[in-house]
Amino acid sequence: MTEHRVVFVVFDGFQPLDLTGPHEVFHGAGGYACEVVATRAGPVRSVSGLFVHAGHGVTDLDPAGTDTLVVVGGEGVDRAREDAALVSWVAAAAAGARRVASVCSGVFLLAAAGLLDGRRVTTHWAREEQLAREHPEVRVDCDPIFLRDGRVWTSAGVTAGMDLALALVEDDRGRQVAHAVARQLVLFLRRPGGQSQFSVALWSRQPATDPVRAAVTAIHADPGARHDIASLAAHAGLSPRHLQRRFTAELGVPPAAYVERVRVEAARRALTEGDEPVEAIARRHGFATAETLRRTFHRRLGVPPSEYRARFRSTAEPAGALLVHPVHPVHPVHPVQPVPEEGEPV
Repeated sequence: MTEHRVVFVVFDGFQPLDLTGPHEVFHGAGGYACEVVATRAGPVRSVSGLFVHAGHGVTDLDPAGTDTLVVVGGEGVDRAREDAALVSWVAAAAAGARRVASVCSGVFLLAAAGLLDGRRVTTHWAREEQLAREHPEVRVDCDPIFLRDGRVWTSAGVTAGMDLALALVEDDRGRQVAHAVARQLVLFLRRPGGQSQFSVALWSRQPATDPVRAAVTAIHADPGARHDIASLAAHAGLSPRHLQRRFTAELGVPPAAYVERVRVEAARRALTEGDEPVEAIARRHGFATAETLRRTFHRRLGVPPSEYRARFRSTAEPAGALLVHPVHPVHPVHPVQPVPEEGEPV
């Protein structure tokens, strides 16, 4: 079996799970030689304070011979992409690599190295606007957990790096090996849904002034109430036109879009926390009919309400019981061997 050389690129302020998660996937699969490179060899401090030892610096590691290049993300990426030596090494390693990957905001380092022109990529949903604004040459799509465009693979935030690594293992070694690693690490081999299903509650900025804050408070207090622009303007004590302008400037979305998002989140919680019929949930949360709720869910979350409920609803089982169904106790032995598929989720 050919051993694949995987080189991880880290920097001060990297996100440790962007490194350790994919690293454990490759280690569990066997057949991978993993190395870590930074601007200089030695300890590299992560954003959470955890130190990782980089075995190589860019001046002593030949970029040639890299099979898979993985650039991690983290708050420090904005400084790292200004490091000319690191960016040049990434570009040189990528030139000869069979494939290039980024986890989370690591995509910014790939973009700085000129590797993404015309590519369709993803990143953490909170970085979507920044990436699109700073790199108009890149097609940004932040709903998928990970994307492949030719030999370039990109993934969403933090734990999505493990989803990406499993896909890379499957690409190299087949579905059975990837499935075995996923079972051992208690992961989905195919995580359902996209980022929009996990970021609904975190999508908006906070209001900066009391009038807009009053409108926002009214929306959250009763998502199903009448929230047209005239009603919200009355809460804010502003004219409808003035509120429309202030609201959009402060929150980044117009009032109507904000109301819809709050209603979707409220309906989402109702679907996962109780047994109320979809029709009743739709009416109670401001959707005229169940069909309107279905269309809105499909547009915003990519799945209909009934499927969302089936995937994410709470049960009397321990937290996560709907996501993991281990059949037998697993005692880690590396590398794992292929096992027959037993269905998903694993």
